[in-house]
Amino acid sequence: MGVFSNNGVQQRFPKMPKELDRIDRQILAELQRDGRLTNAALAERVHLSPSACLRRVQRLERESVIAGYIAVLDPAAVGRATSVFVEVSLNSQREEALEAFEQAVRDCPDILECHLMSGGSDYLLRVAVENTQDYERIHKQHLSRLPNVARIRSSFALRTVCQRRALAL
Repeated sequence: MGVFSNNGVQQRFPKMPKELDRIDRQILAELQRDGRLTNAALAERVHLSPSACLRRVQRLERESVIAGYIAVLDPAAVGRATSVFVEVSLNSQREEALEAFEQAVRDCPDILECHLMSGGSDYLLRVAVENTQDYERIHKQHLSRLPNVARIRSSFALRTVCQRRALAL
């Protein structure tokens, strides 16, 4: 995220999209399907020489188009099968209040996602829990202690119908 100043107030804005050609998009699609592909296998799939393919992947990494590589875990296999979506409303919209809340969220390992929202609540969080007792622990130890919180509303996901990790290119 970049930062610009408008009348002395700092605001965040997203990065400008990178110019991606057809081959870049093919490389990204293949890596989203299988991030463990060898460079040789990737080069073969996108019809490039291994050296040309490696140069493109390194450029995409350097330009932060590829933000990183991770192993995707099965939440049930690690005892965190239930997703809880938490709507949070703050008692202040001052920049200091937003920054304090956001830093506290970043410091909490139980919070998987945090989104600044428009509409009825200020933030939408997602946590993965084992059960309702686990959520109660997270609520007591972390959520209820987040700075500047006026209201917390939680919803338990009954079932995940669709979850995509790969972006359409």
